[in-house]
Amino acid sequence: MTGGGTAHLRSGQDILLRVQDLEVSFGSGPHRVQAVSGISFDVAPGETLGVVGESGCGKSTTGRAVAQVHRPDAGTVRFDGTELTTLGSRELRQARTKVQMIFQDPISSLNPRRRILDIVSEPLAIWGLGTKEERHRKAATMLEAVGIDPAQAGGRRPTEFSGGQCQRISIARALILEPKLLICDEPVSALDVSVQAQILNLLQDLKEERAITMVFIAHDLAVVKNVSDRVAVMYLGKLCELTTPDALYRQPAHPYSEALLASIPEPVPGSERGHTGLTGDLPSPIDPPSGCRFRTRCPYAQELCAREEPPMAEVAPGQFAACHFPLVKPGQVLPEPGPAPEPPRPVL
Repeated sequence: MTGGGTAHLRSGQDILLRVQDLEVSFGSGPHRVQAVSGISFDVAPGETLGVVGESGCGKSTTGRAVAQVHRPDAGTVRFDGTELTTLGSRELRQARTKVQMIFQDPISSLNPRRRILDIVSEPLAIWGLGTKEERHRKAATMLEAVGIDPAQAGGRRPTEFSGGQCQRISIARALILEPKLLICDEPVSALDVSVQAQILNLLQDLKEERAITMVFIAHDLAVVKNVSDRVAVMYLGKLCELTTPDALYRQPAHPYSEALLASIPEPVPGSERGHTGLTGDLPSPIDPPSGCRFRTRCPYAQELCAREEPPMAEVAPGQFAACHFPLVKPGQVLPEPGPAPEPPRPVL
């Protein structure tokens, strides 16, 4: 396995979310799938943690386990001073009002039979907050905040809207209870590139206006770089690396992070990137490799990688990697990053 240990967890500062030794599996017997295998991370108030990795690495399962949509098999999820994994159903429902999710498919996440104003105001109705008129007024205000005209859209149904509009409606619904933590499960992967930029800019603006903390799950490193304060790289249910976006792009410490960056298409005709170093298929989560889970596809793997799990260790200030032979050596001085390109901000 790879990514064990808690060296990357912070102490001595305010932490809103702390996940430690989280494990989630599905199925039973010899065919049990190890979706998440003992990962740990924390998120400070107002911070955005980006979670990236290949499809099937456990990103979405991690987000759902944090929100307790999937109850974890082991580990702890401490949110705002409360341990969520030990709560009963009544207490968990109350605590979860401050943890909301935005799902990957915006259209299927909305009830096609209900009108938009009722969809957005439904969380208020469930908790009995205000009169129907007050709930609808608050829902209309929230729709305006995400760029949807409530007078035109409030009485229509989700099937009458585009994917980008449905995602804005989903964001309004997620924010109606004023959560402290927003878990974004690949919120732009199903949208056109131009619409992706609009949704990302909207999330950034709402985060600043409402002081929201976010866990942003994606497989697009370029998207994660523009929205995240820290980035966690996952592979086959384990954490490989955790660092800032600038450090990850400037000099990745884990071979898998290097491979992900090398796989980004270069928009310059005739240019070539180095070989990704990835060979073979993704191992089965039912029977993952011994030692480092990435070793079967790693160009730097040695015998030690098959015998022992590499723990998370700090290889540079604020940069942690779970690798016996990290690409960044402890104490190595890295070059300063150049100016980061501004993300596109189309007129909304």
